[in-house]
Amino acid sequence: MNRPLLLCGMGLTAAIAYPLLVPNYLVTIGMLVFFTAFIGQSWNIAGGFAGQTSFGHVVFFGTGAYTSTILQVTYGWNPWLAWPIAMAAGGAVGWVIAVLSFRAGLRGSYFALITLAFAEVFRILANSVPFTKGGLGMLIKADPRPINFQFKDPIWVYYLALLLCIVSLLIAWQLTRSRFGARLVAIRENEDAARALGIDVFAEKVKVLTLSGAMCAAGGTFYAQKYLYIDPGIAFGVDKSVEMLLVSMVGGAGTIFGPLIGSFTLMGINEVTRWLASVVPALKNVQPLSLVVYGIMLILIVARLPDGLMSLFRRRPRHA
Repeated sequence: MNRPLLLCGMGLTAAIAYPLLVPNYLVTIGMLVFFTAFIGQSWNIAGGFAGQTSFGHVVFFGTGAYTSTILQVTYGWNPWLAWPIAMAAGGAVGWVIAVLSFRAGLRGSYFALITLAFAEVFRILANSVPFTKGGLGMLIKADPRPINFQFKDPIWVYYLALLLCIVSLLIAWQLTRSRFGARLVAIRENEDAARALGIDVFAEKVKVLTLSGAMCAAGGTFYAQKYLYIDPGIAFGVDKSVEMLLVSMVGGAGTIFGPLIGSFTLMGINEVTRWLASVVPALKNVQPLSLVVYGIMLILIVARLPDGLMSLFRRRPRHA
């Protein structure tokens, strides 16, 4: 049997059995691992596979969260029906940002900064316009029934996050086997060379940012339904963009499992540092301690493992 396929099967079996064997607190931690891996993969599709580094990916997250919440709270839509509309809205925002940015020839750090600017513009708008309830945010009525995208048992939220993560892994896997993915890699490595080979660089970059935006918007809807609340600071806060970027860079940008490995690693660090701060009095004043560890780890990875932790799992060639 194919070894990678066997490992994937074992991992999936363990993930399915996990919430049946642990207390609810650890079920929630597992859910956060898979959810963060999912939104990290949405960044990885554009920033890792295509090399279009974004500092403002949270704009898609917030678009999805607000679109589904407004449809549900203001217009009475069922959240399951609002979810694909939110994804379409995130994809549309990605398409607009891509067309405006790439038509202007922005790339590299210039593109990264313009995405950050778009996220800030959307945050200001969400704080100002009445249909988003401004800075007060929007509350979703608690009605814990599956038909309402709400669950009494956290195990079902965990399995939904797991499903999202699996879908994102399949999308990334498909990119490694498709011509679209090959064109994205060519663009990432050298845009001018890719253009010389006949690749429509503009069209491919617009496609990938549209796909990435739709995926990230799906994560925004999931987040809003999980916490039954959304406001501009949460929906368009730059910390979410940093989180998406960080899990991909730590795990391995441009790889299938990089965001999942990065999410698992950073969540583990977060829990260990929280425990240390609770038992070591001297560490209680280092707030938040996990960010200090994140920074040190990122420096070490950039210095020693520029391809992320995934490089530790690659087979090294044997020397004769």
